[in-house]
Amino acid sequence: MRGRRRGGATAGGGPAAVGGGGSRGGPATGFRDALAFLTPLGGPAGAGPGALVWFPVVGALVGLGVGATWWAAARLWPMAVAAALAVAADLGLTGMLHVDGLCDSADGLLAPMARERRLEVMAAPDIGAFGATATVTALLLRWTCLAVLHPAPLLLGGLWATSRTWMAVVMMRVPYARPGGGLATAFLARSRRAALVPVATAGTVVALALVVGWRPLVGPVAAAAATLAAAATVWFAWRRLGGFTGDVLGAAGVVGETTGLLVACAKW
Repeated sequence: MRGRRRGGATAGGGPAAVGGGGSRGGPATGFRDALAFLTPLGGPAGAGPGALVWFPVVGALVGLGVGATWWAAARLWPMAVAAALAVAADLGLTGMLHVDGLCDSADGLLAPMARERRLEVMAAPDIGAFGATATVTALLLRWTCLAVLHPAPLLLGGLWATSRTWMAVVMMRVPYARPGGGLATAFLARSRRAALVPVATAGTVVALALVVGWRPLVGPVAAAAATLAAAATVWFAWRRLGGFTGDVLGAAGVVGETTGLLVACAKW
């Protein structure tokens, strides 16, 4: 994502020295690498396939952190302010990485242009009308949903776990679109496919446990809607780019989470 760096992996150029993979130090190292890749925390990320199984767990922790901010702020301020603080907490805990991916992806995928030009636009440092509009719309929808819902950390934990599960699954199953490498290059080892079943299982279990704990009927529907929206975003990018990029992962996460929030606040 536009010049962003995460532990030595560069978004716009070729793969940098990223270490030998997240499994080299055991589960603790895999968790730290996933935390460092998905958030500004955890230090430099030696990202590799061993970190992928921790993506749903890190997503759940981020969502619960945002939800806790939402819940605590609602005790001190009106819901509109609490919702704004929750959105700000999410931007801070993710380092704005996923929103940046949404902005880049909208600029590169929505305008009519050749496939090669799309990748150039997504790597450019400027922001176009498509990116700005998509980002503002997503943030406005997220704020509105949080403002009308009763604070529910379990809901956010489940939806955020769902979005990170999809990020990991996409990296294991979808071709990489940028020939020179990019932010997600460190995860493209051949052994990544071996982690597909544990990643999908861990993500499903974590997400369902949280959303069912929130509302047994509505929660799983919201998580399913988030999954479909993220999948549609990846499919659209695949058609236009021939695969995924780090920006596409971020866009799919934001679109999925936002869709889940919209379903959760419907008039059931």
